[in-house]
Amino acid sequence: MNPSPLTPPYPSRRSILKGAAGVAIAAPLLSACVTGGGNDDRPAANTGNKSSDNPLGVKDDAPLEVVIFKGGYGDDYAKHAEDLYKGKYAKATIDHKGIQKVGEALQPRFVANTPPDVVDNTGAGRLDLAALVGTRQLSDLTELLDAPSFDDPNTKVRDTLLPGVVDDGTFDKQVLTLNFTYTVWGLWYSKPLFASKGWAYPKTWDEMLALCATIKAAGVAPWTYQGKYPEYINDPLLTMAAKIGGEALLKSVDNLEPNAWKADGLKAAAEAFAELAAKGYIMSGSEALSHTEAQAAWCQGKAAFIPCGSWLESEQKGVAPSGFDMVMGAVPARTGSDKMGAAAVQAASSESFLVPSKAKNAAGGMEYLRILFSKQSAKAFAQSAGTLPAVAGATDGLTLSSGLGSTSDAIKAAGKEAFTFRFRTWYAPLAKAVDDATGELVNKRATAAEWAERVQKAADALAKDSGVKKYTR
Repeated sequence: MNPSPLTPPYPSRRSILKGAAGVAIAAPLLSACVTGGGNDDRPAANTGNKSSDNPLGVKDDAPLEVVIFKGGYGDDYAKHAEDLYKGKYAKATIDHKGIQKVGEALQPRFVANTPPDVVDNTGAGRLDLAALVGTRQLSDLTELLDAPSFDDPNTKVRDTLLPGVVDDGTFDKQVLTLNFTYTVWGLWYSKPLFASKGWAYPKTWDEMLALCATIKAAGVAPWTYQGKYPEYINDPLLTMAAKIGGEALLKSVDNLEPNAWKADGLKAAAEAFAELAAKGYIMSGSEALSHTEAQAAWCQGKAAFIPCGSWLESEQKGVAPSGFDMVMGAVPARTGSDKMGAAAVQAASSESFLVPSKAKNAAGGMEYLRILFSKQSAKAFAQSAGTLPAVAGATDGLTLSSGLGSTSDAIKAAGKEAFTFRFRTWYAPLAKAVDDATGELVNKRATAAEWAERVQKAADALAKDSGVKKYTR
């Protein structure tokens, strides 16, 4: 989801970007939906003959209904894909709806088994994804992913996507959503400021601490963060831990394994941030700041670094002074023997598209997504929205802003080492426990060992709770 004036306060927006199930708007009514098959008075799905030019079997005159969340990104990018669809299926009529309260508008239609053919399920009022999954209201998109891409018939759709996109939409081994935008998390700074001071971006944590001492001596706070929402500073801590421990650490944490939060990688990362705080390298008063206040202070030059996702540049339009030219850097490596490279970054997709299982023209809905996730559609979106799409190479050849250019470069540098934790999506109570513990850690009210003990206790309680559905990566 795009950060914009239309979105709610930070916690909801950030949860959306992380792919959380979100508010349970649809849960009470969707639970009454059929759980597979069932009686449906709707006509049979509109399908045609499959061919190399029509791999999904779209009936060329079948109407298509597209519902798009019209937030900060607008919906012109979706209309662009619809024009491409019409160019291929001239006989088809397209009913386009650009709305904001997706859940409120579509909840009754899912209950009645009369949903649209494709939905951009985004925004604070989106449909409850967990309820949709649990009541089998979503089509499996595997056929779409295995179809030839719209740009290149020799490349499958799944092979055009950035790392993690398919996994982000997978529930119990079925791909049920496909996310269109891509968010990268790292540390932000003003490139001109660093150039004018002769400060080089640190590649290791030792270099970071040395630079922080230099920055502080120059009368600038080395770091600030969005203190009211410690999730922001959680990201670099967890990124550092993942780099140290690699895939094994990610899996142990997400799979709620015993003592996962006491692993050496997490302990070392927590100790690093405890040291950052102990040395006075976090701007005084940061804990009391909202995301807008902390980011404004950073734009005013009161702090050199701020942790954030790749929406920051868009969010700071009108706040950052001319020539600020913000850029994002990867979290520095903690040790010389990390399992992941220094360029590894935490990244995840968002802006969730789905094809309802009861869609009248499900084949057309998937074909629309095949077109939307083409490089030409994604490139047009990147130009208009200034945001990284989930399609590899979509920004190639474009003139990018400093922030978008740096996030695009970061993804290219990371290669296959773009990763994400999934516990935040799967287990909201654990996510809150980690956030709260990290807030205590960076404000010197908890040691690294106490931080690990506190989070592990929350993870253990969740693991033992038979009422919580468990997922495995």
